[in-house]
Amino acid sequence: MVKIGKIALEDFPLLLAPMEDVSDPPFRAVCKQHGADLLFTEFISSEGLIKDAIACRRKLDIFEDERPVGIQIFGGDEERLALAAQIVEAVGPDLLDINFGCPVKGIVGRGAGAGVLKDVERMVRLTEACVRSTRLPVTVKTRLGWDEATKNIEEVAERLQDAGIAALTIHGRTRSQLYKGEADWTLIGKVKNNPRIKIPVFGNGDIDSPQKALEYGNRYGVDGIMIGRAAIGYPWIFREVRHLRETGELHPPPTLEERLLVCKLHLQKAVAWHGSIGLREMRGRYAQYLKGLPGLAEHRRKLVALASIEEVEAALDAIGRDYRGLEMDWEPIRLVNYHERCTL
Repeated sequence: MVKIGKIALEDFPLLLAPMEDVSDPPFRAVCKQHGADLLFTEFISSEGLIKDAIACRRKLDIFEDERPVGIQIFGGDEERLALAAQIVEAVGPDLLDINFGCPVKGIVGRGAGAGVLKDVERMVRLTEACVRSTRLPVTVKTRLGWDEATKNIEEVAERLQDAGIAALTIHGRTRSQLYKGEADWTLIGKVKNNPRIKIPVFGNGDIDSPQKALEYGNRYGVDGIMIGRAAIGYPWIFREVRHLRETGELHPPPTLEERLLVCKLHLQKAVAWHGSIGLREMRGRYAQYLKGLPGLAEHRRKLVALASIEEVEAALDAIGRDYRGLEMDWEPIRLVNYHERCTL
């Protein structure tokens, strides 16, 4: 069992990464249904929360059936970050996560996200301010360091633990790398195997298959894995990791019927939460769920032009009838310039 404060998770929990413009309640719901053990919201600006910005407040929406769930915030001012933590606590999540890893220029330039990596003392002060201001377990998600010359995650991990955090997630890249190259998990393993580290340590970065999840889990000894991009359009990654770990065998990939069913579920939840805007929000999802389908571009073109949920569902049903029994190859989704949308 892995414990984050009073939150008890099963051995080797699978975490859904906080992804900007992705990890909304509808997406979290389908990932939870398919085996994600701990969910996180999109990251939320501390300043936006304090100013009562509508977009930020809306990101606080959480639901009972997705627990345990953490709300992630970012900011570079101690007083404001602490106040934002109090606002988050009032919503009643299971934990509060601080983003010290977002590499996007607009966030870094405000002294937040990965911008804090250049000043460990300030990172510690920000963390202590949050821990003091809330009764929630406080966790942190960060990177190896600012650049190749400043990979200070081993020192950072000890100091954040001393500051009172309940768990740490490490993305295996520096800020300078953004999302380029391969994630280096070597230092993640060193942090986890440091006898002074008592809190759970989760690894993140480039986990795009159940085989890789188990290989990295075993090799580096982490307490669990956080999965991000590989779950976009493919929430089955969580059940596949769990199945391989428990049985030693690969779970069969989802059938076309399963893909269509979950796509419709996601659509229904998107419309229920976003209202009519949900149809627009789903336009980019159809290709993700139907990746590998013959004539995908044409199907997507038709789907995004439809004006009601009933029409989209009818079109998805028609695809199911036309391609019944089709076996589709699937490869991890790769999004061009995805790093511009700040997902650790």
